[in-house]
Amino acid sequence: MSDPTSTILPVATGRATLVSFWRSLRRHPMLGWASVAASLAASAAAVVVPLLLGRLVDLVVAAGTTRSLLLTSAWILGAGFAAAVLTGASRWLVTEWGMRACADLREEVLDHALRMDSARLENAGSGDVAARVTEDVEQVTDSIRLAAGVFIALVTVVVTVAGFAALDWRIAVAFLVIVPVYALSLRRFTPRAKRLYAAERQAAAVRTQHLLTTFGGVRTVHAYGMQQRQSQRVERASRDAADARLRAVRGFLWFANMMNYAEAIGLTAVLFTGFLLVRSGDSSVGEVTAAALLFHRLFGPLGMLLMSFNDIQSAGAALARLVGVTEVDVPAGRAGELATRAPAGITAKSVWHRYADGPTVVHDVTIEIAEGESLAIVGESGAGKTTLAAILGGVFPAADGAVWLGGRLIGDLGPDDLRRTVGVVTQEVHVFAGTLADDLRLAAPHATDEQLHAALRLVDADGWVAALPAGLATRVGDGEHPITPGQAQQLALARIALLDPPIVVLDEASAEAGSAGAHQLELASQAVIRGRTAIVVAHRLTQAHACDRVAVMSRGRIVELGRPDDLVEAGGRYAELWAAWRR
Repeated sequence: MSDPTSTILPVATGRATLVSFWRSLRRHPMLGWASVAASLAASAAAVVVPLLLGRLVDLVVAAGTTRSLLLTSAWILGAGFAAAVLTGASRWLVTEWGMRACADLREEVLDHALRMDSARLENAGSGDVAARVTEDVEQVTDSIRLAAGVFIALVTVVVTVAGFAALDWRIAVAFLVIVPVYALSLRRFTPRAKRLYAAERQAAAVRTQHLLTTFGGVRTVHAYGMQQRQSQRVERASRDAADARLRAVRGFLWFANMMNYAEAIGLTAVLFTGFLLVRSGDSSVGEVTAAALLFHRLFGPLGMLLMSFNDIQSAGAALARLVGVTEVDVPAGRAGELATRAPAGITAKSVWHRYADGPTVVHDVTIEIAEGESLAIVGESGAGKTTLAAILGGVFPAADGAVWLGGRLIGDLGPDDLRRTVGVVTQEVHVFAGTLADDLRLAAPHATDEQLHAALRLVDADGWVAALPAGLATRVGDGEHPITPGQAQQLALARIALLDPPIVVLDEASAEAGSAGAHQLELASQAVIRGRTAIVVAHRLTQAHACDRVAVMSRGRIVELGRPDDLVEAGGRYAELWAAWRR
């Protein structure tokens, strides 16, 4: 497995993958036992049919009575019908069993991804994460649909071999000549298949990453005339993914041809052995017929076992990527209702930060924000404002230094405690698919409609919400009722009001509103931070001027700190920014 400290999300070993998926299967014991019982019964009924047909041939050769012929035929029809019914039942049961286990695993993967260190998640790339919870899950889910047939086929092979031994041990030995062919083919194909399918899944993840970044940054692509260059990057990634897929397919086609050769060799060996046994009088024509039919009956199960090896290998690579996410250490969450809000201040001492392979963006910052005090952080682009606010709000840890929230070291707070303590609203907010009420209740699952309306009134969003086709029941999100960027920011602020944390971080929360809605969002932001300790990364200086204090940053350092009016009177950097803003 990959180094857990790596920024790339790990891929689980084969053993760890099997253990994890088996653990998911064991969560549904009743379905498991029912699946095993139905599969055994279906396989036994299917194998009985060739044996009865062999018995029927012997009756015909020996000129048996009509009654015995009809009775044997009736048994054949009954066994065939039972096999069909039991096979259908077992397929449904095993599919249901596997689907539920896969759903449990997907929830576990998503839970780990959401609770994972945000810096590591971002460094790994949204394409890798998206590919694991979409394409990889789909690959595993599709393969689970084959699991019923594969399981039945495996049981059928075992029962059929026992059937061969019951007819004549020499016929069973003749049947076993296919084993060396299968073994040698698998020995050559299995190691190559693991590498080929792992490379295929990785290439698909890279392709997804390029597609997501292209669509997500389409405005930047157009602004800088990068259409052709970006298209070439996507084309290369798509070509690499297609080439990886073709290499995997070519390897499997060789394996499939070897399986056909094995079947031809096996059937020839069974028929030749049967011919010798009948000629010597050691076996009957009916027994040899039953043996040939049993072997022919194995074409389907063996073919499914071996030909589905292609899908199993591909699914195994996808499953290993899913399980790899669950192996990343994440803080343990705690269930329960949110605690009552208590005042909390912020203290930072000698905070430094630099991103991987990049320059230092925060230099030796020491600051204290009192309980209930609001601090605005201003400065030119790249000054380190957002990074400092994220560190003070616990979005990610500083590379060096210490931060205390409400007197507790931030590293000692679990994820639930941290989210109860700090609420964060950034410039990039998201409207989740579902009703508007569901979107708001992400912050407070048990909030009543009255509480939702109160939060909306606080941020001055109750007017446009009341005008929606179904009010709080209006479906929003992708493909649903459109929400403007300013309205999305209001919803984000309303969620903070519902969460009711003692500390709030607003990172340019009015930047996307445009001039018309910026003042409205500033008022909404002021209403939300009132009575709370607040850090405001200010895009508009009017928002900064409304805070208790202002910190001016330049090149990762706080160069000025004080009350807004005092800084204006001092005639320093903030005074220059304020004068330029007023003009």
